[in-house]
Amino acid sequence: MKIVTVLGARPQFVKAAPTSRELRRRHDEIIIHTGQHYDANMSDIFFDELGIPQPDVHLGGGGGSHADQTAKMLVGVEKLRLSEKPDWVPIYGDTNGTVSAALAAAKVHVPIAHVEAGLRSFNRQMPEEVNRVVADHLSSLLLCPSQTAADNLAKEGIIAGVEVVGDVMADALLMAASGSSDVVRRLGLEPGAYALATVHRAENTDDPKRLGGIVTAFAAMDRPVLLPLHPRTRDALDKAGLSLPSNVVACDPLGYIDMVTALRNAALVLTDSGGLQKEAYWLKVPCVTLRDETEWVETLETGWNRLAGADPCAILDATKSAVRLDEHAVLYGGDGRAVARVVEALEKERPL
Repeated sequence: MKIVTVLGARPQFVKAAPTSRELRRRHDEIIIHTGQHYDANMSDIFFDELGIPQPDVHLGGGGGSHADQTAKMLVGVEKLRLSEKPDWVPIYGDTNGTVSAALAAAKVHVPIAHVEAGLRSFNRQMPEEVNRVVADHLSSLLLCPSQTAADNLAKEGIIAGVEVVGDVMADALLMAASGSSDVVRRLGLEPGAYALATVHRAENTDDPKRLGGIVTAFAAMDRPVLLPLHPRTRDALDKAGLSLPSNVVACDPLGYIDMVTALRNAALVLTDSGGLQKEAYWLKVPCVTLRDETEWVETLETGWNRLAGADPCAILDATKSAVRLDEHAVLYGGDGRAVARVVEALEKERPL
């Protein structure tokens, strides 16, 4: 088979790394980099650390508004579809690159396989939610991380081509677990004595009140807070006139192996990232989610994750009850076989 894989953002690099490795054992893959994340710390390091083959095409779609990014990616991806005529276009997650690839492929009648299909936060104010819904309704093969995701699709009338395969991020995490990193020592932190935080969602960075509430909560915590700063967050802090408190250890975005090491050694996680919620769960680190809802509802149901939004009091209350539990159910596969199931589904459902 000929596969055209579209990547462009940090979470997609993580999901695609083990999948591309498996695909290339017996199929031809062309990688398109949309350029949504173009900073070296957000892109190049992931290709190097995770062994992702260098992109065959780079569209340079980063920067600008959501509409600007999507339009540039849509034009570039459509040209590649027409010239390469792939059997499948796998798309990952919920980024602008995801929906651009789905639209471009659908318009030239190339089958789309959505890896991480069926997730729903039920908040259409989130750009990611709109991207998920559009991508799912354009896809021929919907590869779900959980039965909940498959049930969400069924409620929207999508039944054909739906398979529960587990989460390929779990496979990537297993790959990264063998890597070595001295990031905790390098940043002057004590294992088990700090919180790891990430803030990058538009709902938090574009709202000075919410961003200020999160910073206030960090300042009131009785431990260091490690905060790898997304470029959007750094700009938002500057625009809002917000200074980080003295207990916050800010650094540039971390590579994947550094990030997994920092997570494994943290006492708890505070994040608005969907991927980090899952990784925290798999590594048995309590999580406080800085959003009002999450698509990863199973982590809430097991008690390992708590929603706190951006209210300082709610965040601090959640951190007090965020503790390691005795029970830890298996979620989203986690057996290292999700990638194999994805590739098997692509081969089984190969269009004629």
